[in-house]
Amino acid sequence: MTLKNLLILLSCVAILTSCKNGGLFGKKKYDKSEATGWNYNDKNMGGYQVAKTKEQGLGPGLVFVQGGTFTMGQVDEDVMSDWNNIPRRVSVASFYMDRTEVANVHYREYLYWLNKTFDPAADPNNQKIIDGALPDTLCWRSELSYNEPLVEYYFRHPGFNNYPVVGVSWRQASDYCLWRSDRVNEGILIEKGYIAKQSLQGEQQENNFTTKSYLLGLYQAQPGKNATSKKNPLKTPQGTPRTTVSFEDGLLLPNYRLPSESEWEYAAYGLIDQNQRPSTKEGKRGEELAMNKQLYPWSQNVYGLRDTRHGSWQGAFLANFKRGSGDVAGVAGGLNDRAFYTADVKSFYPNSFGLYNMAGNVSEWVRDVYRPLTNLDLASEDETNPFRGNKYQRLYKNQNGEFEIDSMGRVKMQDVSDSESRSRRNYQRGNVINFLDGDSLSQSSYGYGQTTLISDHSRVYKGGSWNDRPYWLSPGTRRFLEEDQSLSTLGFRCAMDRMGSPEGNKRKTGNFFKSKRQNSRKK
Repeated sequence: MTLKNLLILLSCVAILTSCKNGGLFGKKKYDKSEATGWNYNDKNMGGYQVAKTKEQGLGPGLVFVQGGTFTMGQVDEDVMSDWNNIPRRVSVASFYMDRTEVANVHYREYLYWLNKTFDPAADPNNQKIIDGALPDTLCWRSELSYNEPLVEYYFRHPGFNNYPVVGVSWRQASDYCLWRSDRVNEGILIEKGYIAKQSLQGEQQENNFTTKSYLLGLYQAQPGKNATSKKNPLKTPQGTPRTTVSFEDGLLLPNYRLPSESEWEYAAYGLIDQNQRPSTKEGKRGEELAMNKQLYPWSQNVYGLRDTRHGSWQGAFLANFKRGSGDVAGVAGGLNDRAFYTADVKSFYPNSFGLYNMAGNVSEWVRDVYRPLTNLDLASEDETNPFRGNKYQRLYKNQNGEFEIDSMGRVKMQDVSDSESRSRRNYQRGNVINFLDGDSLSQSSYGYGQTTLISDHSRVYKGGSWNDRPYWLSPGTRRFLEEDQSLSTLGFRCAMDRMGSPEGNKRKTGNFFKSKRQNSRKK
């Protein structure tokens, strides 16, 4: 080998080595802060860690519901004379929602986990936790109907696995959402290798994973293989592998929760025109389309009809409901909705958002506290995501300034007091469930829970059920029930907040006119 060739070879080796170490001449390319000019993720410049921008992951069972504006409230004649759903134009931000109602098999999975984690045999006090989560199967009983088989078998028989769970109170549904949030995030950390599977063995009592306790460092899990690996993309300020995940890393999902009334109603209509959907290509967005107000979730016009080019769905039942007195299913050989009580959660066709049974089957709990005239109370700043039920809380700290967990492993919270809120401009009370309802601003008092059936514990439920007439199938109708009660016609589904672009993943926010002009010049 000549001296010249040897020098060339050594130069190539040096270049390859420098590239391997982070770039040519040993310089690693870092993202810079547009505010300070300092490098992100550089241990030699403070070590401020910033994850690459990433889209929100899709949680199990969810579909994306792109937000928009719609007229919330009454669309049909108010045959009940409730006067509780006065029309109001509002906007709903994009969010995620369960494709189907929560089924018996899903809720039994929840009970299985509770029994495993809070074993009554290990501690008799745990029996209260188990009993508090059990659905009330006695909700099927009726004085003059033979429904005892449903009391005994509906929740547990495999023939009803994928039928909607009923007999669940609003409180129980809310607890299920919290449990589901923790299990999904725990599964993500295990799948990504940040928590070892062995950490799931032998978990008892308060020593179980919750998202908030993990993020606050109150839950110590055995690190997984990826957490201790040199290839771990998560780093400490010193540049060493970081064994714990923060919410800023973009791996964990927001909590599952019950949808608000406005979200549920908006999602039920499925206001996407099938023939004029906006293009997925930026710059070809289509015209803004506000559809005619429709009566039922499956319709594409004001008459509630759904039709193909050949008319194959004309007149067909597209929901599980009660056609008339004594007729919940039709006649033998031609059952109109093929269900005497509830039906499979994937029965019938989904609406334009891909949501099943947003009318009929079972009514569904939403988050809101019930008031007849909430829509009239809305101010202009409340016309996006309207919701009644806010009760603000903050993390509890003990005398030593430390966070604590309760007997179920959940981080303790405490209500925000009125004295803490008094100096704020956007709210003056910690509990605003009854805002504009008997306070100094409204100059009125209704005696809720004392002179009426409505109280601060009355929650809204939406949608018609298998035992309801067509009137209740309209998304604008609303009813209420105490949050600790349940019905054989009432179930629920979960929702989740959307973080990032309101148009979905891989879509930017706002109109980028500059880039469009540049693209047009290239053409």
